[in-house]
Order: sequence, then C-alpha cells, then structure tokens
Amino acid sequence: MGLSNLSLVLRDLGGILIILGVLILSLLVIAFIFHEDVMMPVIATGTGVVLIGLLLRLFFRTTRDPEYKHAMVCAALVWLIVPAFSAILFVLIEDMNPLDAYFESMSGWTGTGLTMVTHPSRLTHTIQFWRSLMQWVGGVGVIVLMLTILARPGTGAYVLYRAEAREERIKPSIISTVRMTWWIYLFLTSMGILIFFIAGMKPWEAMNHAMTAIGTGGFSVTDNSIASYNSFIIELAVIPMMILGAIPFLVHYRVLKGNIRAYIKDTQCITFMVMFSILLIPLLVTNYFMTGSDIFTTARYSLFQLVSGMTCTGFQTTDVSEWHLLSILIVTMGMVIGGATGSTAGGVKLLRAVIAYKWIRWSLKRNFLPPRAIIAVRLGDKLLERWEMVRIFSEASLIIILWIFFLIIGVGVLTTVVGSHYNLGEIIFEVASAQGNVGLTTGLTNPGLPGAGKMMLIFNMWVGRLEIIPVLMLLRAMLKGFEPF
Repeated sequence: MGLSNLSLVLRDLGGILIILGVLILSLLVIAFIFHEDVMMPVIATGTGVVLIGLLLRLFFRTTRDPEYKHAMVCAALVWLIVPAFSAILFVLIEDMNPLDAYFESMSGWTGTGLTMVTHPSRLTHTIQFWRSLMQWVGGVGVIVLMLTILARPGTGAYVLYRAEAREERIKPSIISTVRMTWWIYLFLTSMGILIFFIAGMKPWEAMNHAMTAIGTGGFSVTDNSIASYNSFIIELAVIPMMILGAIPFLVHYRVLKGNIRAYIKDTQCITFMVMFSILLIPLLVTNYFMTGSDIFTTARYSLFQLVSGMTCTGFQTTDVSEWHLLSILIVTMGMVIGGATGSTAGGVKLLRAVIAYKWIRWSLKRNFLPPRAIIAVRLGDKLLERWEMVRIFSEASLIIILWIFFLIIGVGVLTTVVGSHYNLGEIIFEVASAQGNVGLTTGLTNPGLPGAGKMMLIFNMWVGRLEIIPVLMLLRAMLKGFEPF
C-alpha cells in the first residue's frame, strides 16, 4: 500500500479502536448493576483495545488529511476489525466458539440481527446490553461516532463520513452534522424506551428493544424476538419505531424544527409508503388464503413482518418459514429495497429504487420522442440537468448491479452448503436478509450451519453494510496499492 498511505489508514483505525475500547469498558456499569462476575474479561478486553488504538495513533502520527481512497479502505478495514475485537467478549464470557462469536459481532455492528445465540434470555445482562449497544452504535456508524468525539474541523472529516455510506448534511459542517445526528438519535431512542415501557415491556427489555428498533438491528433479549410477548399492543408500539429508524435523519431534523409536513413531502418517505402498499396487498392475499388464518391474524403478522423487512430491522412475530413461498419472496423484495439513505436501515436503499424507476421511465420516453426533445426529470424538488442525470443514474446502477452480483454469489455458496434441506426461495431470503442487514430468518441461520455458510453470510453482511465500493477499494489497495490504474 505504501507507508505514507498505510499510516493514514492506521492512524484513523487507531482512533476508532480507542472509541471501541471505551465502549467495551462502559459495560462495567452493567456488570456492576447486575452483580455479574465478568469484570476481568471486560477490563482486559477494553483496556487492550484502547492501548492498541493509542499505539496506532502514536506510531502513525501524520498531519495529512485522508483522501477519499484512504477513507474507503479505512472503512472497509474498520468493519472487519471492530467486530473481531468485539467478538472476544462473546468468547470469554459466553464461551462461544470464535467463528460464531465473530458472526454474532458482525451481525451486531452491521445492524443485521441474524444470530448464533439460541437463547438470548439466558445470556448475561452484560452481553445482552453489548449486543444492543453494537447495533445502536453501528446503526449510525462507528466512524461517525469517532468523528463526533475525536475529529476537528479541517481533518478530512467529510471523506471519512462519506466512506461509511453517508452523505447527507444536517448542518453546514460535517462535525456539526454528526453531533446533531447523535442528539436526534438519543431523542428517538429515549422516546422508544418510554413507549415500549408504557406498552407493557419491562424496563430492561424496553431499553434494549428501543436501541435495536431505532437502530434497525433486531437483536432481542427474549428467545423468540417480539413473538415472545404475543401482544398486539407491543407490536403496534414497535412498528412506528422501526419506521422512524428507516427515515433519514435530515427529515427528523426538519420535523423537530417544526416542519411536520417533512415526513409526507420527502421523496424517500413517499416511496416507502408506496412500496409498502404495493407489497402489502399481495402479501395479505397470499397469507390469508395459504395459512388459513382469520383476516385479523393475517393482517397483524403480515403488516409487522413487512415493516420489519422493509426497514431492515428483523424483529419477528411469527415463523416466516411456515409461510408460502410467494409470501417469502414478497418480503424478500422489501428487504432488498430496504430503507432510506441517511437512516440506520440497510438494503439497496429507497433513493436508488427511485432513481432506477426514473431512469427506466426517462429511457422509455426518450425512445418515443424526437432526438432533440428535452425530457425534464425531477429528484425531489430538484430539476436535474442531463449530466447530473447520467452521473446519478450511473452511480445508482453500479451499486444495484454489484449488490445483485454479490447476492447471487451468496445464494450459490449457501445452496452448495445446505444442499436440499432448504428450497431456493428460503436461501435467497436468508442471503438477502444478511446482505440487506435485516435479520429475518427462515431458520437456516443457526449454530449448526456449516462454517462455509457462516463465513459467506458474514461476507454478505459486511458487503451490505458498506454498500460494496469500500470493499472493492480495500481489495484493490491490497493488490495494487493506492496509485491510480
């Protein structure tokens, strides 16, 4: 990579490891409250991670600002290394094998929610909270957290911010933007805790579920996710929190500033409701006729699972493996599309779905009109110039094509690994859930899944969270360095 380039990447990696170590050490508060004998593993792991971070910051000091290529490589490395260090706690405290521990940690940080834990209710409170904290911080981004605490204006903050699949600005500066993002996040999380407690959850459950709902992660402290409560009231409380997590922070900011209509004027919010309506109708019809349930039960489970899938949260209230294949594929479509850019949700993103639709519509119109005809295209309130259209459509198409490419690879590997135990629809559902950072499962993801299958899903989660390009940049830098082609 070259020492000067590598020093930039490792310096920023060091800063992130310092933050990670502090997060791990914060678990001492939970261990103390619940009188759990986990102090030594937490102290040893947290202190070790902080020291490694400090050494990296010390040895690779440089005044240079990172360029976009450095930030992309750093982001790809961060989302491999942070889960690796985080997995140590699962090994030391819960005696999980290293691969399962890394899977759990990757699933947590990427906000996926697929799990290798059979009985979450039996975990120590410390690890229960650690799973929730990973998803809560990971929802916004560990690099974004580092920028909030360590970065100063003029230190290349914007390229690091963009490298973690974020581009929206709430405030004029990036540092102000990330700090405002965290204030909004804290407010929504606090609101979720209160709502869940009023709906009937115990305080500990309300706190953990609020963190993983607004972070669209889906980890639970109960054995059967939200299905454990069998409460329609609790499900009604969870649904809006999942949706709020899948809405851009910029829109939340506008609403909190007094523009209530921002929710119904934003392009992605409108698209979410349109896509949800389009998918819900066939899902309701299929489930009603195929499951034999009454209309209320059908609507209750269909509504919740579709919201959970489209927001990429992954909470479950029913066993989707018992659904008809068509129902599974409908939810899969929702998971692939995902939530909004600038939110905590995964998937291809609603904005790219809008762009793809407008590109197809524009192309069809152009074929029926004279060559010199000008076709106006709007994206939100903005009227796009032709060069802007080409750039935006090209970028969105690239991500969508690569996303589908890696999805196909995952399906191919998992099909080979699990053999005839699961049908193709269930395998596509599982890989889409992993790569979309959703967490819904047909039962394929479990501790008994062969190692190759676990590693493939880990790769899909990693690729999905980073939206692919940083992964390709890392691979390219490892092979050819940072110099241009």
